[in-house]
Amino acid sequence: MAERLIGRANLRMSRVRGWQPGRRVVSMMWGAVLGLGLGFSNSVADGSDGAWFSFAPGPGPLVAGSAIDLRALNERIAGEHGFIQSRNGHFVRSADGRTVRFWAVNGPPDSARTPDELSRLAHRLAQSGVNLVRAHGAVFDKQGETNPERVRRLQAIVTAMKGEGIYTHLSIYFPLWLDPQPDTPWLSGYNGHQHAFASLMFDRGFQEHYRGWWKAVLLTPGPDGKRLIDDPALFGLEVQNEDSLFFWTFNAKSLPPSQWALVESRFADWLMKRHGSLDQALTAWGGTRLSEDHPESRRMGIRPLWNIAHEKTARDRDTAAFLFEIQESFYRETIAWLRGLGFKGVITASNWNTADNQVLGPLERWSYASGDFIDRHGYFGGVHTGEASEWSIRVGQQYSDRSALRFEGSKPGGARSYGHPAADVNYNGLPTMLSETTWNRPNRYRGEAPLFFAAYGALQDSDAIVHFALDGAEWSVKPGYFMQPWTLLAPTQFGQFPAAARVYREGLIQPGDVLADVSLSREDLLQLKGTPLPLDAAFDELRLKDVPSGEGATAAGLQVDPLIHFAGRTRSQLGTTASRTLVQPLGPWIDRARKRVQSTTGELRLDYESGLLEVRAPQTQGALGNLAARPSVELPDVVVSSPLDLIQIVIVSLDGQPIARSSRMLLQVMTEERPTGWRTTNAGPGLHRIESIGTDPWQVREFRGSVAFRRPDAGALRVIPLDFKGAPQPVMGDARRIELQSSTLYYEIRP
Repeated sequence: MAERLIGRANLRMSRVRGWQPGRRVVSMMWGAVLGLGLGFSNSVADGSDGAWFSFAPGPGPLVAGSAIDLRALNERIAGEHGFIQSRNGHFVRSADGRTVRFWAVNGPPDSARTPDELSRLAHRLAQSGVNLVRAHGAVFDKQGETNPERVRRLQAIVTAMKGEGIYTHLSIYFPLWLDPQPDTPWLSGYNGHQHAFASLMFDRGFQEHYRGWWKAVLLTPGPDGKRLIDDPALFGLEVQNEDSLFFWTFNAKSLPPSQWALVESRFADWLMKRHGSLDQALTAWGGTRLSEDHPESRRMGIRPLWNIAHEKTARDRDTAAFLFEIQESFYRETIAWLRGLGFKGVITASNWNTADNQVLGPLERWSYASGDFIDRHGYFGGVHTGEASEWSIRVGQQYSDRSALRFEGSKPGGARSYGHPAADVNYNGLPTMLSETTWNRPNRYRGEAPLFFAAYGALQDSDAIVHFALDGAEWSVKPGYFMQPWTLLAPTQFGQFPAAARVYREGLIQPGDVLADVSLSREDLLQLKGTPLPLDAAFDELRLKDVPSGEGATAAGLQVDPLIHFAGRTRSQLGTTASRTLVQPLGPWIDRARKRVQSTTGELRLDYESGLLEVRAPQTQGALGNLAARPSVELPDVVVSSPLDLIQIVIVSLDGQPIARSSRMLLQVMTEERPTGWRTTNAGPGLHRIESIGTDPWQVREFRGSVAFRRPDAGALRVIPLDFKGAPQPVMGDARRIELQSSTLYYEIRP
């Protein structure tokens, strides 16, 4: 099982340096850039069923100015209009106040080493609509000392991305990257085999050392003599990644005894201030004591998080208040220190879940409120079991396919699950970011992801979606030394960015009405009354290992219908003087009997029984999912049909005009992907066993279907197929009826 403990490798961003027996050694290994040829060539696959084609890369960037080139959406140089700031609930450019949405990736791959390689990669990202990268990796070595090479690497990334109008967000600390060695002077008690969960939030010596990492990153002059702290192309800073005093990893087994003793001592001091003495605290709790209580040594035990969230005794409420104050003060003090250092961009606290998102979740988010925006993580996947399944794809593993358009549960045949990482809540009027997300592979429904995020992210007025993970700069099924579940440079993912990024960034789908407005008072939050609007914890396989068996992330109880997030917007104000929940009637938008939900704008209609999403906005229209369920889908300006049960067909206006009168449009098509030679066998109801993981190139299921424009001038609109790089091919006819070509992803439609 040692390999299983390697953790999410290869660009998380990445978390594997190597393996040693009996431990997880996690650091930055950011994939392999085998070259920056990101073009395409159409060719027929060798698949035995004849229904797949090869998605084979060729060298070079996209054709400049083509219908799939989005470079013009970015600024000429990132930061030319000032630092990004948080105003009125959104990200804005400080110089002109213009609101900016970010369609982003976790990257770039570490092996894009030279300035030229980084610049070429940046250009290709910009062409696909990316305007932010989250550089996620340690800046320290295995001893926890600052690594100057990593600092120089971040400087090079910011410089290269800046030149293509792409901002950079820095995430430099994650407990899985640090296994403190014995006798570490600034963090005692560790043995080199434990991750430093939670310690940063209460160990003052560790905090001081941690600040040294930020000083090195922000204040070290680069080759041009300039510091990152002064560069407005640096979007923001993340205090820490995926850690919390309210998550399962905060317990006496995960922390060394000396660190846990430090927590218990601080709890005792806190109780003495709150109650006057430890005896009075025990009296207030009804006299009950734990075996871990040692009042004579000024140490008081911490009950497990499950008990705190479920039993909510007087002691539990005190404990939760103590943990909240420790965590909140750490974030507040760290953010103030970064401001004092001179940083002018945006700062976020963290992005994690809790042991109970209904009860403890609002405390977690409330602790982030001193930051400039609220971040979160969420992944979508089904069953994936077998050796090292949490971070790799291997022969012998078993998996299930899972569709978000049908709200399928994580296990085949199970109850529907309406929680999804696309669901968003606006907290305290701050911008929101989803800084890690993807549909994990293998999953035949992976192609739902880009347009699903674009559509529902726009509906909820989310501010940034960061796709995981750019582990290589070629369209390879195995960019690194193993096949991983998050590869972004795949046809169903990056291949759909041209339409998805434009829809999201330009707001072609309008924000929905506010359907739920929840205020939670400070007193009620600390009394563990929770929230009626919890978000589901959508874990990836790696962090799911930290959840005790059988424990869900959201407790049962009063909840607002989770389908609300697919109808409109929600918001929650934390720490108010009084609690209040206002929910608009949801009947007009949610029809559970017919299994349908539509947006308050009328622009999105989801039939989750069939798994079919209709997009009906003036500037973007299409049908996604199971088109075989209907003879045709009639949209305001087009009629779409296909015999396939999994296909995405979307039309996007490119000139800012409604499709009804646009003079330049993009038609984009996608089905499903698999590696060449991928083979599986049946492993039971809904399960597949991997017999071969396959090789390059990607295979894409052939397209079948038609698109008919309903405009009176449809006969005068030319339909121009584009190759995978955006180069025009011979005109194939007019827009009265477009028969999809079997291997053409993109079409330009114009007079």
